[in-house]
Amino acid sequence: MSGTNDRSQDSVLTPEILLRAYAAGIFPMAENKNSEELFWVDPEYRGVIPLADFHVPRKLKKLISAKPFEIRLDTQFDSVMRACAAESDDRRDTWINDEIVRLYTGLFETGHAHSVECWLEGDLVGGLYGVSLRGAFFGESMFSRVRDASKVALVYLVALLRHGGYSLLDTQFVTDHLRQFGAFEMPRARYHTFLDKALVHEANFHSSSSSFESAGGLDSLVMGFLQSRTHTS
Repeated sequence: MSGTNDRSQDSVLTPEILLRAYAAGIFPMAENKNSEELFWVDPEYRGVIPLADFHVPRKLKKLISAKPFEIRLDTQFDSVMRACAAESDDRRDTWINDEIVRLYTGLFETGHAHSVECWLEGDLVGGLYGVSLRGAFFGESMFSRVRDASKVALVYLVALLRHGGYSLLDTQFVTDHLRQFGAFEMPRARYHTFLDKALVHEANFHSSSSSFESAGGLDSLVMGFLQSRTHTS
């Protein structure tokens, strides 16, 4: 995937600068988790998951209906980030270094970053995190310690974003893992049009927080979302 990478850092990055960068369509990465430097990325083609046409495979829909995990929001954000940064059998290295953890934890503390977490028998076994800015949500990374946990977290995320009034789910890049949900690439100029539209209105990740006080409230939201999905395979 081609794109523009700017390695210059004239000042210490802050969460506020990071939000301005997202609003401008760029985001930071590190070469690997041990790197001390970050660089800006502005891909020529941007990955997006359409919220209106999100595709849920039939097997995954059946799995979610069985409620295999307890889903929590924003209870262990740092742990989710650390898990996404950890090595696994299919991921020998990641771009999440200590500086990335510092910056995004700062965003979390100001309500601009969130985690969706899958718990099983008291253990965190999967999840994802991302950045929230007005009507746009920027998915950063996900992990699974139990089969399909990250997929389940993604479905819950999409249900939450739709309910909360978001119009854009940015995935940065597109992988085979994401294509099964309808993810596609759009040219940079078209992406900026979508981003600009998303930034003119407010959205709320916890739009019905009172109904999410128990797992049943959140599960009910997702069950309703799944019932609205007519295209499965």
